[in-house]
Amino acid sequence: MNEELKNIFLAEAHQQREQLNQLFTSLEKKPQDVSLIEAIFRLMHTLKANAAAMGFEPIAEMAHLIEDIFSVIKKNTQKLNTQIFNDLFRANDKIGELIDAIQTQATVNYKGLTTRLKVILRELQQENENTSEKISPITEKIALEKIEKEDLPEAEEVAVEMPSNESKSLAMPTLQAEMITVPVKKLDNLLNLVEELSIEKDYILTLAEYEENQILKGKLSRLQRITSDLQYSVMGVRLVQMNVLFQKFYRIVRDIAQLEGKEVDLILEGTEIEIDRNILQIISDSMVHLVRNAVSHGIESPEIRKRKGKKSTGVVLLKATSEKNTVTIEVTDDGKGIDIAKIKAKIIEKKLLPTQALNALSEEEVMSFIFESGFSSAEKITEVSGRGIGMDVVKRTVESVGGKVSIVTQPDEGTSVRLHLPASMAVKPALLFELNQQTFALPIHYTEAVVAKTAEQLLAAGSGLVIIHLGKSVPVVFLKDLLAKENLHTRNFVQSRQNLSPSEKVLIIIIYDSVRKVGLVVDKLLHQKEIIEKPLKAPLRETMFISGATILGNGNVCLVIDVPTIFNFLFNNRSQYTIKNDVKKNI
Repeated sequence: MNEELKNIFLAEAHQQREQLNQLFTSLEKKPQDVSLIEAIFRLMHTLKANAAAMGFEPIAEMAHLIEDIFSVIKKNTQKLNTQIFNDLFRANDKIGELIDAIQTQATVNYKGLTTRLKVILRELQQENENTSEKISPITEKIALEKIEKEDLPEAEEVAVEMPSNESKSLAMPTLQAEMITVPVKKLDNLLNLVEELSIEKDYILTLAEYEENQILKGKLSRLQRITSDLQYSVMGVRLVQMNVLFQKFYRIVRDIAQLEGKEVDLILEGTEIEIDRNILQIISDSMVHLVRNAVSHGIESPEIRKRKGKKSTGVVLLKATSEKNTVTIEVTDDGKGIDIAKIKAKIIEKKLLPTQALNALSEEEVMSFIFESGFSSAEKITEVSGRGIGMDVVKRTVESVGGKVSIVTQPDEGTSVRLHLPASMAVKPALLFELNQQTFALPIHYTEAVVAKTAEQLLAAGSGLVIIHLGKSVPVVFLKDLLAKENLHTRNFVQSRQNLSPSEKVLIIIIYDSVRKVGLVVDKLLHQKEIIEKPLKAPLRETMFISGATILGNGNVCLVIDVPTIFNFLFNNRSQYTIKNDVKKNI
């Protein structure tokens, strides 16, 4: 089989499946919309033709049945009901399984569902005796089959066979487009080579700084521009539009709303915004958690919404925006909002914080407990929510790609969860600094400010230190103490303070995540630079507080600080609030 044509078919078939979910969802809300029916009919006609040309007969058969069903529905849209839509959604799911089986060679049970589609088709035809349109000979034959032959058990196994006649694949002018399909592995290998080239370029440029040859410097300057353009061009090929992720939520929102007896519309904005495909894959499950929570936790039942003076149909908005090297994804609902009092009660119930310390927190800090493992404010456990999982996973996943999570909520107006993500994982801006005569890199995305303080401005707070920055207390640790293995159990990250005179100045990089801040004391600040981070290999892979490494222009290895791990370690058991209360006694 022609592998290039097969890959094109798979890419288009997956896209057509997602489009079908969207069209089914829209048609269920507007069953009289003839344009939607026509769109479904055309989509199935195309999928049927492409699958048949490639020799994927099970997919062609199911697409043909759906096509004929909508050929009848075009004559009378009143025949549509919830049961028919449920069966159509099931059929689309089965088509997805059949598409996946082309690559996995898995056995897919689909005959039982085709039998159900044939029954639906026959019932629709019987109700529509006045139609003048003739059904295709193949469908007519299907409709006249005896019930005994149709009633195949769902468990019957029918393998999806690969076509043996390669000439079938050549019968697709419909799939020939001005594009080529490149395996992701090849693209990743290409990007790795470009990254290696970029590192070598930096090294050569560093050597050239010691030369007085202006012609050589001019050539190297041109090499730098070309290498940079090549790098960003390859990175651009890895970018995909947000619609690749967003469009699948039409079906998800529809299913959850139906399960919980709610009416919910999904609105998409910024679907053309582009982001690294690897980031999109990593956050995909987290997005499912957020959308499910928006429908289950956020949107009220139609009755409650009416009593509040709202429209009975709730709205979930998925919105993407981009600014410089950052993409922000928002999951917003117009539901009841987050009950801060309920969150506080849960904190006390789970003994996460004493009442006195809890009362000193801002609303933003209280809401940050939502990201605690096992924390849930759901009053009852359902198939969708209330199991205490999800939001902690979202936070860890987003942080794993160098992003942050924030929440904005208003009572009876709704909640917005925002994921702030890097547009690409290949290149990231970083702040370089020295510590113990070694160069380290800190992702600039986590950096809020760099401040200089005297040793006497490092205030004692319990067993730790804090500084006052912009009127607020910020915990401070000496990074050299944090990286020392012998201090991990004693949690003594302030011993370097003892070696300083009161007037001696220290350099502090203030880093932050969603709501927390901490100051890292370093030896010397260098400069900002775009780096290409590579994962560490064994035995260094498990090195604490280090996420990876990069190569500098001088050929030296530079370790990259793992900010999320630092936060998780320092603020375990919510110790930052104890620090905050202690410092108030010292001011």
